[in-house]
Amino acid sequence: MTETDYTARDITVLEGLEPVRLRPGMYIGSTGLRGLHHLIYEVVDNSVDEALQDRNDRIEVTLHPDNSVTVQDWGSGIPVDVMKEQGLPALTVVLTKLHAGGKFGGDGYKVSGGLHGVGVSVVNALSERLVAEVRRDGKIHRQEFERGEPTGDMELVGEMAKGDPTGTTITFLPDSEVFEELDVEAATITQRLRETAFLTKGLYIKLVDERADGKTVEFHYENGIRDFVAHINEAKDPIHKRLVYFEGDTEQGAVEVAMQWNSSYQESVFTFANNINTVEGGAHLSGFRSALTRTLNAKAQELKLLKKDESLDGEDVREGLAAVVSVKLRNPQFEGQTKTKLGNPGIE
Repeated sequence: MTETDYTARDITVLEGLEPVRLRPGMYIGSTGLRGLHHLIYEVVDNSVDEALQDRNDRIEVTLHPDNSVTVQDWGSGIPVDVMKEQGLPALTVVLTKLHAGGKFGGDGYKVSGGLHGVGVSVVNALSERLVAEVRRDGKIHRQEFERGEPTGDMELVGEMAKGDPTGTTITFLPDSEVFEELDVEAATITQRLRETAFLTKGLYIKLVDERADGKTVEFHYENGIRDFVAHINEAKDPIHKRLVYFEGDTEQGAVEVAMQWNSSYQESVFTFANNINTVEGGAHLSGFRSALTRTLNAKAQELKLLKKDESLDGEDVREGLAAVVSVKLRNPQFEGQTKTKLGNPGIE
């Protein structure tokens, strides 16, 4: 082997949020529209995590004319006290450090979707500017950032009036140096927020589009994923009136399934893990499919609808099926940073 000039001097150590800005696609999937929308999803997911802990019942998302986005929740508010190990307020740490948050241990969150280091710190790193405002413990704190770096210390900017709700408000402007375009597609965000409301019983979500010809839409579903399946079948012809619904718990978490067959030939099965749409499926989808086929075959044999050597295959069973499978796991294992496929083997 020949000698090279490759030495320790050539090793680069990226600090803080540098790796996010250098390789954004590794964290948000792309620098196109998909990645742009992912920034909104990450902030919303943090607010939904508060709802999953019964600490938040409302989220408002506003799309501003200047391409900035505001996400406000009525949760408990990101902690603002100083972390001894870091010597910084928790708010600053959460917004400037990868893998920082209340979801890696302890009792802050039993179930969450915002994890894997793709969170509000990544949103901060990929934003030209970001402003965080926290309402908790009777006080209002605020801190501003540019491209992931604080422009100043966290400040106490006011006192909460009696009866004022607690919560967090994040306003960010995606960085034009990173993204190919900054024009958020309202229809895509609307669909995602509708799904989120379906998956979180009782959570009120409002989307306000302040841009030209923008609309305001509101979502609130008391029946959760049963309302979701009814929505899927809204323009179709259900072949049985009563929706099938069941739920269960294990040490790993909880599962909810709602389903109803219609007269079409199309299978419409949507899977979610901790409220995140796992568009590539994963363990929960394969587990549901195999269990459904096995159960219907067993019942058909029991009722003598099939001969002993006959069986229904999976595609036949799922023809015309509209279903939602939602799992809420204490330790979700997503395949990839953008969480589109669930990898927990025990869920099957």
